[in-house]
Amino acid sequence: MTGYATRLVLASTSRYRAQLLRRLGVDFEACAPGTDEKPLAGESPPTRALRLAIAKAEAAAGTWRDAVVIGSDQVAELDGTLLDKPGTAARACGQLLASSGRTVDFHTAVCVFDTRNGSQHVHVDHTRVRFRRLREEEIARYVEREQPLDCAGSFKCEGLGITLFEGIDNSDPSALIGLPLIAVARLLRDCGIALP
Repeated sequence: MTGYATRLVLASTSRYRAQLLRRLGVDFEACAPGTDEKPLAGESPPTRALRLAIAKAEAAAGTWRDAVVIGSDQVAELDGTLLDKPGTAARACGQLLASSGRTVDFHTAVCVFDTRNGSQHVHVDHTRVRFRRLREEEIARYVEREQPLDCAGSFKCEGLGITLFEGIDNSDPSALIGLPLIAVARLLRDCGIALP
């Protein structure tokens, strides 16, 4: 490992989160946390995101010793309705049509679990995405070209999805992709990992 002896683990199989974590220049291992991601009745979107981030970190931490484990989750909502990963092109088109001309809120939570002492460090980032008015043919063309079927909200802001927006309001642009790196870096430093 570069600059530290503690093993770093990303409790996620998301290629987007792995790509983001690589930007910090740290060595890490990734694993599937195997958590149940069903929402709980009456649970607010930021509460759900944080609960799942903690659950993922704790699940992975159970199999790693002397490790710092990162769990993260993102919940998108449109006027209180959750926008999960669409899975199909038809559902992606439907989500984007519903978002047209409106604002979607993204809550991206992270939990850094230090197995050496059992401490947890958490953060929830809030991002507001303002969509421009979209025509159905634009939506269909976008979904066909970028295939954002595994993305909450049905877009990839780091790709062609940026053409769908009027604006993005947040304090950490990496959070919208799936891992708030500014907070992650701070939480890792809190665990004694030197960054940069």
